[in-house]
Amino acid sequence: MSKDPVHLARLQDYYADHGVFPPYSTIGQLLGLRSKSSVAALVGRLTRSGHLQATDDRRLKPGPRFFERALGGQVRAGMPEPVDSRPPEPVNLDRLLVRHPSRTLLIQVKGDSMRGAGIHPGDIAVVEQGVEARPGDLVVAWVDNEYTLKTLAKAGDRYILKAANPDYPDILPAGELSILGVVKALARSYH
Repeated sequence: MSKDPVHLARLQDYYADHGVFPPYSTIGQLLGLRSKSSVAALVGRLTRSGHLQATDDRRLKPGPRFFERALGGQVRAGMPEPVDSRPPEPVNLDRLLVRHPSRTLLIQVKGDSMRGAGIHPGDIAVVEQGVEARPGDLVVAWVDNEYTLKTLAKAGDRYILKAANPDYPDILPAGELSILGVVKALARSYH
């Protein structure tokens, strides 16, 4: 059985800790590979699989598949059920959450006005600019000289911004309402 997935995981941890890839000699020490040819063979396999790439000056950098993570299948949030035994397809969170990187902002949520929509302080909103906002969309809007995250709604011919917490009133803009972008996803860390 190939140890490449274990070696890749250790390289991913190293990259997360240091922000760079180690030189070949350190890769050998890190992974317990005794020869330069073993390290070169591993790097070759990980390059061919798309996990690593070489820069013009022959340094290593993440390849298009480097940030993929194994999806552990699905889990029911209700009653327990057997786990699917098929091997999971890898998932790249950036590809999953960000469709248009050049138009996407990550914005940290402050306040609890959207907790009824499952949006909590500290969450990271993945906001796409340049898309048409429709009633019902979660949006980041510039209203009355402030940014806010709310649900876009319409009352008659006027747009309003609705909170998802009864402690907060709807916002009927006194002046200009400008949509910065539409919330496409959320990320939350529990630690």
